[in-house]
Amino acid sequence: MNKILIAFFLFFFCTANLQAQDKKAKDLLDQVTSKVKSYDNIVIDFKYALNNAKENVNQESKGNVTMKGNQYVLNLMGVTKIFDGKKIYTINPEDEEVSISKYNEKDDNSITPSKMLTFFNSGYKFSWDIVQNIKGRQIQYIKLTPTNSRDQRKEILLGIDTQTKNIYNLIELGKNGTKTTLTVNSFKTNQPLSKNQFIFEASKYPKYYINKLD
Repeated sequence: MNKILIAFFLFFFCTANLQAQDKKAKDLLDQVTSKVKSYDNIVIDFKYALNNAKENVNQESKGNVTMKGNQYVLNLMGVTKIFDGKKIYTINPEDEEVSISKYNEKDDNSITPSKMLTFFNSGYKFSWDIVQNIKGRQIQYIKLTPTNSRDQRKEILLGIDTQTKNIYNLIELGKNGTKTTLTVNSFKTNQPLSKNQFIFEASKYPKYYINKLD
């Protein structure tokens, strides 16, 4: 068998193997999306970490988010964000200020927490990556590479619990060396929520400055 024929078979085998792995990655991501859409609401406690050795930056914080459809209440670093489906209310106790802005659905930079669970459905190439055993849970990683060359993110590793099909963590690697990690500590679904869960009540903040950005 000549070298050209051998090279052809090796290329064919590698290509077929990569295609099979890409299909496995897509199938798993589809299962995650289907699972997320099946819940009436989701309540997550998480750990947020940002590291950049070059800039000597090392931040860690805990947060939580409650989501129903595209509505959410997010608490992180002492700031609360409420999205009622039309407007975003950012409540900052330190400054005693509430900023109110409209949500632009067409703005690609306007990523809501609910979209963070399904953001991978467009704008990325994906491939099968490593699997890790974390505290008895099998976490399969999918590598996501942005298709937009102007994206400042180099790649994203999405860790998925193979048993529950829920996201365990998200590791974002920036082109500037910044590494951002979100790790889910608690993932609850279909919880009893208040009817005012996603409504901003100005009466709770009588002394706050209301800053209407739109």
